[in-house]
Amino acid sequence: MSTARILIVEDEANIRRFVRIALQDEGFQVFEADSVKRALIHAASRQPDLVIVDLGLPDSDGKQLISELRGWLAVPILVLSARDREEEKVAALDAGADDYLTKPFGVPELLARIRAQLRRHGHTGTVVATSKVAFGEIAVDLATHQVWRSGQPVHLTPIEYRLLCAMIRGQNRVLTHRQLLLEVWGLDYVDRAHYLRVHMAHLRQKLEVDPTQPQYFITELQVGYRLVGL
Repeated sequence: MSTARILIVEDEANIRRFVRIALQDEGFQVFEADSVKRALIHAASRQPDLVIVDLGLPDSDGKQLISELRGWLAVPILVLSARDREEEKVAALDAGADDYLTKPFGVPELLARIRAQLRRHGHTGTVVATSKVAFGEIAVDLATHQVWRSGQPVHLTPIEYRLLCAMIRGQNRVLTHRQLLLEVWGLDYVDRAHYLRVHMAHLRQKLEVDPTQPQYFITELQVGYRLVGL
């Protein structure tokens, strides 16, 4: 277990250094990222056996990172955060985290929780899918947020990209309007179905050969949408 690879995602250099030294002293192989963007790249290239995530990151909330990682990485995720409210803990766990440790923390407890998670997951570091996904003429790199159609790069807005990722994570399942609104926009928007219709139309316009006859982003009448072809 001591050879496990661990990715630390923390924007405060002093805390990152403190955790890195503690883990290296135990024999772990450690990688560091100070942003969601860097974390996704490291997660895809380094294939860690466990990820430690701070929620307060400069380019996005850590819960968004957890949700994105859960789309294609099946390793334990441990939150290490100063946010101690119950709602924050519940939201992080619902996003896909396996455990939550509040700052300030003791090294023995951190190490014990890491060992417990590695044991529970069998220390296999299994990746459930590559970070690169393709359907038809569409290719997506979930780690770098790049999208191509017929080999040409496609620019998606942040909302369009989150919607695309939500559909990919659905893996041919029907996703209800509420599910997509909750995942892409958040709890305050679950009754705003018109947001979903508008952005789905934009996504089809950019990725479908004929947006009026979609091959991939299929409407399930009065229910939601389904991505086919994965």
